[in-house]
Amino acid sequence: MIETVSSINLQDVLPLVHAYHKFYGVEQVSDSKIEQFFTQLLAPSSLGCQFLFRKNERAVGFATIYFSFSSTRLAKVAILNDLYVEPDCRGEGIGRALIEHCALYTKEKGVARLQWLTAEDNVTAMKLYDALDTKKSSWKFY
Repeated sequence: MIETVSSINLQDVLPLVHAYHKFYGVEQVSDSKIEQFFTQLLAPSSLGCQFLFRKNERAVGFATIYFSFSSTRLAKVAILNDLYVEPDCRGEGIGRALIEHCALYTKEKGVARLQWLTAEDNVTAMKLYDALDTKKSSWKFY
């Protein structure tokens, strides 16, 4: 089940954010700093949105979208900045469900494009992304 992160369930995202940080080698960050940061995205927010996936009432994944703009499209775009699923739940369609939910959400918001990046060694994520009906960019990230 996917739910929008709010003040009611923000605490459920914290352990997932810590796991996400650990996966990417980010130094330990306090719960208060994470909470303070992600409070900016609590609905309704013009900055973005965060979604939480629950499996049998357990929080097992999340996605974070930030809104930006494209000068070449002259439109608002969305950046799927964070996507994380607990290792024991990977391969169950949770990541795909979160991406599809984000795509529908951004479409409903009138966003021209949903885009994201991943680390070059994140083969598991790339396998999912390559299986989606999307296009890979030839742009380089600096």
